[in-house]
Amino acid sequence: MGELHLEVNIHRLHTDFNVDVTTGPPEVFYCETISQTGTAHYRHKKQSGGPGQFAEVEIQIDPLARGEGIQFESNITSGRIPKEYIPSVEKGIRQAAKQGIVQGFPVVDFKITLCDGRYHENDSSPLAFEWAGKMAFREAAVNSTPLLLEPIMLVNVITPSEYMGLCIGDLNRRLARVQTLERNTANIVALVPLVTMFGYIGDLRALSSGRAVYNMHFDHYGVAIQ
Repeated sequence: MGELHLEVNIHRLHTDFNVDVTTGPPEVFYCETISQTGTAHYRHKKQSGGPGQFAEVEIQIDPLARGEGIQFESNITSGRIPKEYIPSVEKGIRQAAKQGIVQGFPVVDFKITLCDGRYHENDSSPLAFEWAGKMAFREAAVNSTPLLLEPIMLVNVITPSEYMGLCIGDLNRRLARVQTLERNTANIVALVPLVTMFGYIGDLRALSSGRAVYNMHFDHYGVAIQ
């Protein structure tokens, strides 16, 4: 729904049904990623009277292209870590990725390679290796130059030609990157950060005397301009 539709329905809730609604600006769903290769070595060791906890892992983290998600690979040989514990390492890494590196947003587009590790015959457990994977990921990711990613929208503006300059200027103010410009049809196609597009319909109507229209949809995640 457009912003005007929402305003009308909020007004109806108040006037027709006597329901007050708390409103606020939409939240942008950011992500995090890494920009270079990093490594980490983590040993989880705890002894508290009863059975102990022990797990040791060494991992490497590498950046992937946008949209490739999370990949996990094990290079463990010679039984350095029993096969039944390796899925626990991956589970801990994926849990840590959901919690973010720096700002608490999910981490995407990286590959983890489990390079080495050690276990204890009595004190090792799936939970210990899960914790070791989680902590090793956090250390490796922080050392791999984290980046904040934001949603980039593909915006298509159709406007009478006399308002094209104003529309382009307004898009530039919103950090847009104009992709195509068709003066014959007065059509502007641009990639724009979502965070700058809130309230756009009202501004567009104001600068075009209500004659310009637009549509937009998600295109990709790009590095946020900070």
